[in-house]
Amino acid sequence: MENIVPWGRSYEEYIAMFDLTDSELKLGILGCGDGPAGFNAELTRRGGHIISADPIYAFGAAQIKSRILTTYETVMTQMRKNQADYIWEAIPSVEELGRVRMSAMDAFLSDYETGKSEGRYIAAELPSLPFESGKFDIALSSHFLFLYSNHLSAEFHLQALKDMLRVARQVRVFPLLTLAGTRSPHVSFIMQLIENLGFSAEIKRVPYEFQRGGNEMLLIQSV
Repeated sequence: MENIVPWGRSYEEYIAMFDLTDSELKLGILGCGDGPAGFNAELTRRGGHIISADPIYAFGAAQIKSRILTTYETVMTQMRKNQADYIWEAIPSVEELGRVRMSAMDAFLSDYETGKSEGRYIAAELPSLPFESGKFDIALSSHFLFLYSNHLSAEFHLQALKDMLRVARQVRVFPLLTLAGTRSPHVSFIMQLIENLGFSAEIKRVPYEFQRGGNEMLLIQSV
């Protein structure tokens, strides 16, 4: 737990990051590495079908909340220091960012124990998912793959995406930038390998940009 920095995006951000339509929100969705995001809670409230997989779900709500409170000011200090790396439009200020993130994480925490008992929050991690093949329509990876390219190899990315494609007919990854704000060196290499496996892989512009230049997702699906 001491190595985890929980930071949850909102339902609205997920829709924009992955350019999800109303009809797609009615499909079976897997969120990989969702952490304390509010997407599962809100989509479930709206009648959607989603499972989130993240190693943080091995911990209880009190432990996760404690870690959120412990790391929150550190994250906010970094955001203030690096304000120029972000576009302050949909979220106009660092203070509003804090409000949006805490609201999303509060929604998660309020839903977490119920969601665990319902099987919506599963303690699991890439590149090996504990789900049967073809269980989901769409698998999402938010702020994990590509973002940590300096820590995770191209081979890890390939194996992770292959397993996501095993359990879902379509995969979406956002963003395509690293923590440094540059395009991940793995993107073009991974796209070629994925296409060699018989899938289509394309980069799509999305209606979301907070990290400067982070307005694209990778969309992979069967041909």
